[in-house]
Amino acid sequence: MAAENGGSARIGKTVVIRGEVKGGEDLTIDGRVEGTIQLMDNRLTIGPNADVAADLSAKDILVMGKVKGNVSATGRVELRAGCLLEGDVKAMRLAIEDNAILRGKVDLTQGAAKAEVPNTSAS
Repeated sequence: MAAENGGSARIGKTVVIRGEVKGGEDLTIDGRVEGTIQLMDNRLTIGPNADVAADLSAKDILVMGKVKGNVSATGRVELRAGCLLEGDVKAMRLAIEDNAILRGKVDLTQGAAKAEVPNTSAS
């Protein structure tokens, strides 16, 4: 169900999805998803009731529920109090609240800084 004004979608508590989820809008998950989730230019929110067994890729990712899988964001990953993330995190920025659980490796990449190297040589 997509909201008309916000450009966001929601997967409810009783919904179970197995497979690949791709989209071009913000997504909030409160149900169960198994597989992969890709929202390259959008925000992904894992709600407090969510149980996700998937690799996640999005611009920004907010985790409040349970995630078992690797997380990759071109922007920010935020782990809220009470969440459980079992997997590796790759992002530009990472915020972890007290009582959030992370079991995995963290890679805070600086891809944007490497991409733009100014040419200072004078001709």
